[in-house]
Amino acid sequence: MHFAPLPYLDPGSGSFLIQLLIAALLGLGIAVRASWGKIKRWFGIKPKADEDDDESTE
Repeated sequence: MHFAPLPYLDPGSGSFLIQLLIAALLGLGIAVRASWGKIKRWFGIKPKADEDDDESTE
């Protein structure tokens, strides 16, 4: 009779995987935030003109 052990993750491995997932999500969020202007230009969204600039020229 052949016995195959069941896969096992100890608590240290589980917490490492959770930390890895959280770090990946936060890193993705920071990367998107840092390049948000390029992403908007890629989709063809133009920035709105500031109305404050018109008032300062008077």
